[in-house]
Amino acid sequence: MKKMIAVLILCIVSAGAAAQSAGLPSAAGPRVERALQQVQTRFASANTTRDGKLTREQAAAGMPMVASHFDQIDTQRAGYVTLPQIEAFMRQQMMSR
Repeated sequence: MKKMIAVLILCIVSAGAAAQSAGLPSAAGPRVERALQQVQTRFASANTTRDGKLTREQAAAGMPMVASHFDQIDTQRAGYVTLPQIEAFMRQQMMSR
């Protein structure tokens, strides 16, 4: 259940971020904004080095859903993931369902 909720939140956030990056107003309004802020806040908290990159260990400690999909998100095998990579992964997951 927690996993489904986390995926749903990340999907909503991705949709909101995509709308924002396209210059469009958020279709879901305040709920998407809150979800986006929560993911950004969790990412910032997990990113203890403040470099905009989450290592596998940082993800495991602060964003377990990201940690469980780390290898899928880290497509370049850089050893870290960024917020845009997480959003792209979630968009991909939404499209494949």
